[in-house]
Amino acid sequence: MTIDRRSFMAASLASGLVSTGALAQTAPPSDAAKAPPAGLPEPAETIDLWPKGAPGMPASPPVETVTERSTTTQVNDRSVTGTTRPRMVVFRPDRPNGAAVLITPGGGYRLVVIDKEGYEVARWLAARGFTAFVLFYRLPGEGWAKRQDVPLADAQRAMRLIRHRAKDYAVQPERVAAMGFSAGGHVCASLSTRFAAKVYDPVDAADKLSARPFCAAPIYPVVSMDPAIAHAGSRDLLLDPAPTAQLEAAHSPDRAVPKDAPPHFLLHAEDDPAVPVDNSLRLRAALKAQGVPVETHLFAQGGHGFGLRGTIGKPVEAWPDLWRAWARSVGLG
Repeated sequence: MTIDRRSFMAASLASGLVSTGALAQTAPPSDAAKAPPAGLPEPAETIDLWPKGAPGMPASPPVETVTERSTTTQVNDRSVTGTTRPRMVVFRPDRPNGAAVLITPGGGYRLVVIDKEGYEVARWLAARGFTAFVLFYRLPGEGWAKRQDVPLADAQRAMRLIRHRAKDYAVQPERVAAMGFSAGGHVCASLSTRFAAKVYDPVDAADKLSARPFCAAPIYPVVSMDPAIAHAGSRDLLLDPAPTAQLEAAHSPDRAVPKDAPPHFLLHAEDDPAVPVDNSLRLRAALKAQGVPVETHLFAQGGHGFGLRGTIGKPVEAWPDLWRAWARSVGLG
């Protein structure tokens, strides 16, 4: 996939002229009871994934609900459940560098975090020239058909839509990365290893494009469905409490790495109390075995779910800059 310089420059100019509301579809998840902190405007531009509705809708669809977990007015810490209209929220940089990042926040497949592993990371990326897309994917335990493939289907579709609309965002279609956290790291790792798996029926021209990320960064990720190291809650909600060995293997990204998987950046804290560091180590070993480039950073302390805000004053605070230096080294920008 390529985009010529003239088209890229034209798209860059056009992006500054398009109203963010012009492309808005389903509004971003929101909590009307609490305004965001001053100086942190809420995104307005969204992209719905499925024009005719998400496949496999439950007979009794869940109701989208946003919960505010923060006890201070200084920061938001929202989460969303019951998403029936999966969508991306877009953060445009003032000066696009031609690269994009699809962000899949965590939440143990029980919810999807909005702020800590979504908007805050997206703002950081946009400030550095990346166009960031935060994905609010469907939760597998909410009654969807083919539950185990629901998050991956949304991630594949999102990656293809970003490429299909690359000119709208001054993005070079081949330079679209993936980054995910915790259970969202499982979504990210599933996308980076099973990008070619057929998990939904094509719906339009976008589905002719590749879903393979340019590079991938699963951060403190859920990876293995092996009960010995799996995050039990994520495993149960994705597969069900008593999956077969075949189902466990099929949905463990470390057991599905193809030779053409993209370069990976792995990050984990060794004192993670929720997702054992062995998840990242198994994925690293599988990538190395296939000859896939992988950079790994392990920190003695950091815990789980630190995102950006939970790193202040700790060595793990360096992780975003480590990722950015690595991104440059693989050609993302």
